Amino acid sequence: MQAFDYLQRSGLLDQYGDVSIDIERHRLALNDYLQTATCKVQWQFPVPELGEGGTCSLFGQLAAEPYSLLPILGGQTPANQLALSKLSAIASYYQQHSGQDWFGIYQARSNPDGEPVLVKLAYYGAASRAEFPLNSEFAKISNNSTVGLSGKARVINSVADYLAAGGEYYTCDPKVQAEACLPLFEQSGKIAGIVDAEHFQQAIFTPAAMALLVAVCLAVPDYLPQVSYHK
Repeated sequence: MQAFDYLQRSGLLDQYGDVSIDIERHRLALNDYLQTATCKVQWQFPVPELGEGGTCSLFGQLAAEPYSLLPILGGQTPANQLALSKLSAIASYYQQHSGQDWFGIYQARSNPDGEPVLVKLAYYGAASRAEFPLNSEFAKISNNSTVGLSGKARVINSVADYLAAGGEYYTCDPKVQAEACLPLFEQSGKIAGIVDAEHFQQAIFTPAAMALLVAVCLAVPDYLPQVSYHK
């Protein structure tokens, strides 16, 4: 997908204008980096305890058991190992070049119970929820799920202002002051997942910052694990 097409499809063109030249510059640099870069794979990671009904994360309270990617990905296959290594490398590159405090890559998949979810495959930052239900009900409180269903980006440069205006917000870390949640697209245009970037300061998602993040969104789909469907 071309940069301009992504900006238009995600709804970012109206908000940030045509930053395609900057996106393509970042895209080339990231692709060069990925030719040789590999990173250690996290097959499991700590997650917060979920609150009553599973609708919220209890920040600072970790679940007794870490989340394992093995069931939802169908095992530790060489293909999955390579995919996660490249996604971890993308997360590492973004951390080095963005200055964002938290970042995650999520794929739209069916979990072993047959439920559509966004599953976190690679990230950096504080422990956070591993799966977000991908349905209209959960989307009422979750930007991740909203973007995963709509394919439209949601950028919040002030969480406080967003909440004051009546916006619903799923709080994983109360220190977060700004968030950009962007969709991932397959070549066909189908929504493949999302990326989520967060910062502890407001007004951080400038056009320059978004150009880097969109370049990441254009690179990620090439490295997502193959989707399998659970019955």
